Amino acid sequence: MKLVILQEKLKEGLKIIERIFPKSLSLPILNNVLIKAEKNFLNLAITDLEIGIKYWTLAKIEKEGELLIPTLLFSNLFNLLPNKQLEFQKKDDFLMVKCDNYSTKIKTFSTEDYPLFPETIKDNYFEIESEIFCKGLEQVVEITSLQSRPEFSGVYIIVNKEVIKLVTTDSFRLGEKTLFAEKLKTIYNLSEKEVAFILPQKTAKEVINIFKPKKGRLRIYLSPNHILFERMMEEIKHPEIQLTSRLIEGEYPAYQEIIPKKYETQIILNKNEFVNQLKIASVFSDKNNEIKIKIEPKKEEITISSRNFDYGEYESLIKGKIKGKPLEIFFNHRFLIHGLALIETNEVFFGLNNEESPAVLKPVDDQTYLYIVMPINPTIEPVNKNA
Repeated sequence: MKLVILQEKLKEGLKIIERIFPKSLSLPILNNVLIKAEKNFLNLAITDLEIGIKYWTLAKIEKEGELLIPTLLFSNLFNLLPNKQLEFQKKDDFLMVKCDNYSTKIKTFSTEDYPLFPETIKDNYFEIESEIFCKGLEQVVEITSLQSRPEFSGVYIIVNKEVIKLVTTDSFRLGEKTLFAEKLKTIYNLSEKEVAFILPQKTAKEVINIFKPKKGRLRIYLSPNHILFERMMEEIKHPEIQLTSRLIEGEYPAYQEIIPKKYETQIILNKNEFVNQLKIASVFSDKNNEIKIKIEPKKEEITISSRNFDYGEYESLIKGKIKGKPLEIFFNHRFLIHGLALIETNEVFFGLNNEESPAVLKPVDDQTYLYIVMPINPTIEPVNKNA
């Protein structure tokens, strides 16, 4: 192997592949980065067996080859070198590196036992704007459960020619984001009219971190058990970044059945005011994060209250546009605040039916997102000012 490359190009690749550096004690070979010099490209690759990342950048290749070197050493060294031209040359079992007045010699390892990346079906894919897809993932990715059913530990993604739906739940909450294919100029080249799969939460977070800052198109290839996210280079038609991941096996529950079709109590209120009052009430909530919401349609008032026997109690009133039946209901304040934080509009719709049925939060005048939260059974006596 012999090549020349700019330090800034190498640094950009290191920033991407470092995200899944596994630090494995049981499989030390995973602690290395695979480096390949091929044609006009330098390729860096790393995997933790669940996720794999490949990064390509243009380089002057004088002799092709491949090698393994420790990821941590590679990163620490090349992030500190000056932004100048680097010269790589493999001699025997060592990588010789020169940069300006720096030179170093790094022990390399054989690539024979490094895990292979899974093959992907290249004619089964869809393509979408990277930033929009990642923003959609952001609105649902935290509503997962790593402790319950395996299906609940990932993002359920449904793709057809009309919409892409991103869904998550932890059995107490559910988020659904809808992306309209035609509006987003989505390219659809899948073997079936509709496909559905479960993307691990860890993978979804890495997709957001790696691809959201990158403008342009994101192509997503599907195989029975794996998925591949690919971004192309701007200069030429060649991949720049590929992220491969296993998919979660299992059947996602029929989540549509829990989405209310109508609401006996409907509220429109200012999101920031609602969030602020919930945060204050949370100071006096008990160990179950319990707060009480009392809705009075005739007065167009919502009372938010909490009580803690050790610290005291709190109560506040906020105004809103309210239609329907009066209601007293208890929620986990953390779930409400998190749901509201995911909504981007100034006003929110809050739809409820009774103290045992799921409630819905969604943006006003935006039908692409909804957040469902289950009420909780009260564990303390209602707030009583005369107590």
